[in-house]
Amino acid sequence: METTVEYPLQEKIEKALDKIRPYLVADGGNVRVLEIVDGNILRLELVGACSACSMSAMTFRGGIEETILREVPEIIKVEAVNM
Repeated sequence: METTVEYPLQEKIEKALDKIRPYLVADGGNVRVLEIVDGNILRLELVGACSACSMSAMTFRGGIEETILREVPEIIKVEAVNM
């Protein structure tokens, strides 16, 4: 019999981000959770090289946002505060 473990929302977000963090770190960057606001909107900050990279918008949409929305269905929107 398989059991499902429910994680608090913050922990689920961090677990999802940990799936893509190695790629960000390899390029000298990372992502940081700032807050969850107004009906499960997640606000993130790109840090290190990611904050100034010309590809950050593509990385955010195609990697970070997509992963969060897939892995944490409670989150309805993901915003980066410094893009």
